[in-house]
Amino acid sequence: MQYRKLGASDLEVSEIGFGSWLTFGEGARRQAAMACVHRALELGINFLDTANVYGRGVAESLLGEALAGIPRERYVLATKVFFPMGARDQGLSRAQIVKQLEDSLRRLRVEYVDLYQCHRYDFQTPLEETLEALTAAVRAGKVRYVGFSEWPLERIRAALEVPNMARFVSSQPQYSLLHRDPERGLLALCAEAGISQVVWSPLAQGVLTGKYAPGAAPPADSRAADRSMGAFLDPAWFTPKTLGAVQEVKGLAAQAGLTVSQFALAWVLRQPNVASAIVGATRPEQVDENAAASGARVDPALFAAAEKLLPSD
Repeated sequence: MQYRKLGASDLEVSEIGFGSWLTFGEGARRQAAMACVHRALELGINFLDTANVYGRGVAESLLGEALAGIPRERYVLATKVFFPMGARDQGLSRAQIVKQLEDSLRRLRVEYVDLYQCHRYDFQTPLEETLEALTAAVRAGKVRYVGFSEWPLERIRAALEVPNMARFVSSQPQYSLLHRDPERGLLALCAEAGISQVVWSPLAQGVLTGKYAPGAAPPADSRAADRSMGAFLDPAWFTPKTLGAVQEVKGLAAQAGLTVSQFALAWVLRQPNVASAIVGATRPEQVDENAAASGARVDPALFAAAEKLLPSD
């Protein structure tokens, strides 16, 4: 496993991160999720990403259980705040940041998180109030560094201009061969400001694993076949043209000695401003495959060929 510096911080994060968006649940799924966390740590994955809203606290609680007894210095723990946790509990007001952070720390069973991220921008709360609350959390030792996810470029610029506040060190955008929006200004702005990307959905919710064949029903154990998980998938990624192109990318990946999943992760990591590509998993062997993408060296011509094959929104 290779590691990269997270923005203007002293954190070193694994190139492959482990996320707990849709993979944590009950019963057998719960036990598999625990096994995946432990396998990730065994492979040197130290960046663990979650959020209070994932399962309304369930993901944080399970992650806290999985990490019980593991030395705190072995992992870099990130969570997020913004989305509703109750009828009146949402947003990035001072009161909400204080309340939700305490609840997250309790569920995660830790005294601090390494990275506390604003899950979206809160247009209902003054930016200065949000930044002051985040700064207070850093000064109190409950948060080491702060970040954001999917903020508009003009709001990022505005935040960077507020003096004497905790500085953002991370951005968490969706970024993949099928979703290249961060290339339209975000990467350049963040690189200049000392902010790294910790990317979500680098495999386009599993589409870039090649498991979905054009004209065929999705595998029974896939996200597309799951009613709740499938609701988050972009229908545009399931056109025969796109799925056929993904199958063609398999050939390019094979030339690089990689699976198509590893190839897609290596493509994201080709960007120096990307510190970590966050993946989910339902089985430990999926963690094994994804972790193997770290440090992969790929001929840029193969990446260029893949970009021509795949449509990007």
